[in-house]
Amino acid sequence: MAPTPKPPAKKPKANGGRPNQKLRTRKDLLRAAAKLMNEGRKPTLDEVAAEAQISRATAYRYFPKADTLLLEAALDLALPDADTLFKDDTASGTPPDSDPVARMARVDTAFHDMMAKNEVPLRMMLSASMERRLKTGDDTLPARQNRRSPLIAAALAPARKTFKPADYDKLQKTLALIIGTEAMVVFRDVLDVDEAEARDVTRWAIRVLIEGAAKD
Repeated sequence: MAPTPKPPAKKPKANGGRPNQKLRTRKDLLRAAAKLMNEGRKPTLDEVAAEAQISRATAYRYFPKADTLLLEAALDLALPDADTLFKDDTASGTPPDSDPVARMARVDTAFHDMMAKNEVPLRMMLSASMERRLKTGDDTLPARQNRRSPLIAAALAPARKTFKPADYDKLQKTLALIIGTEAMVVFRDVLDVDEAEARDVTRWAIRVLIEGAAKD
């Protein structure tokens, strides 16, 4: 009797099957670069790799050019993390606001303020990530650092039980579409609206999306 043929091997995922690990590696490089920059230095890629305790070859896979890494690290410093944005005011004893609309408005303000001061480097970062993907066709490494999703998740966390699990997931992803660099480009380049109107439209969309998801 002929041996039973083995099933075909599964193709590896485009992200290499370890997206979280690769995002952490990328984040470690950015944090190391930011630390060295805070010391008043303009580090080389080799110095950043050593600080992050990551091999030189790995560092060059994620950031072929030091300038690209330093540019993005500077933007990392310009945007507060979730702990900073939503820290409790223990001095006054005021409990943290649990209203998801109000908390998302704080996220939106943080992004708008950061983007208003860093429009040129943000556009350069967006261009660099697109150019890298087009030139290399490599989709095994994250092209961008996801800064918005952790802030959105932190904003919605106190009201999580208000939403159905599937709606909660969709809400987070939809909110990610209306804040950040891409939204700025649409407002400025496509819709040709000023900063005040862009903020107004974004706040309206945040309220409608959250209230709609909670109602459903």
